[in-house]
Amino acid sequence: MNTHSYVTVDVFTSTRFEGNPLAVISDARGLSDAAMQKIATEFNYSEVTFVLPPEDPQNSARVRIFTPTMEIPFAGHPNVGTAYVIGQQAEIFGKPVGDTLRFEEKAGIVEVSLKRSGGKVAAAAIRAPQPLTIGDTIAAQTVAACVSLNPGAIVNTTHAPVFVSVGLNFAVAELNGLGALAAARPNLAGFQAAAGRQTTSGHDFSLFVYARTAENPWNIRARMFAPLDNVPEDPATGSASAALGAYLVSLAPEADMNVRINIEQGIETGRRSVITLDVVKSDGIVTDVVISGGCVSVMRGEISLQD
Repeated sequence: MNTHSYVTVDVFTSTRFEGNPLAVISDARGLSDAAMQKIATEFNYSEVTFVLPPEDPQNSARVRIFTPTMEIPFAGHPNVGTAYVIGQQAEIFGKPVGDTLRFEEKAGIVEVSLKRSGGKVAAAAIRAPQPLTIGDTIAAQTVAACVSLNPGAIVNTTHAPVFVSVGLNFAVAELNGLGALAAARPNLAGFQAAAGRQTTSGHDFSLFVYARTAENPWNIRARMFAPLDNVPEDPATGSASAALGAYLVSLAPEADMNVRINIEQGIETGRRSVITLDVVKSDGIVTDVVISGGCVSVMRGEISLQD
């Protein structure tokens, strides 16, 4: 029987059955692209990762990330969770596992630091693989149609809805409070129309909406919808959080900043997640974005590819 072992973890939480679930196939050698996609579709998590030997022996591993519908170049919670799983191992592809890992991904090299407590890995921090890029703005009416809200719920004070990326492209939009955030509901027809008018790179049109207060601007509540990727709502989205955090820091008037941002996500789905960002800005340019969070192991087993 052709089998591959897997582990699942809940990411951006320290509480089992909260956060964002992830399946990790820690040795994906021998799996075809088609098999990887079928496995990801079978799990139906927002992402599944497949770990392979690195092309450059100076790196730790090559990591491929699949949603239920496609392979994507980068994502936050898959990297944090994969690092956590690898950190439990004594070695990876014949090399000892230390406290620093380097993953080869389609978006570039992802640097990971493991955080240990009592000798055990408790969390991981990853550095965004690409600088902040800002794309086209999006009409408030388009965003409102995606999440079944009145266009008046979309806030344009700090920025208009816009595409941003630090490795994976997302539409981001601010809403006018927690009430609007709680009322948001993904509308597939709205997403299909938005995807027809707007272009993303690396995956289908995905929308990250958030709310914050003037008193605590770096404490943010957010929701992420990607129904075109068969992910109606994602409980924790590190790549979207990192892109939003970098963008908001870039808009701040200070030329030099070192900001810690906390983003709560998944509240409305009963899977509370906490994503921590550390964003550095120098001479008006965002130079570094680090995404960190805790993890907890949930399941392990084997995938049977044939009898």
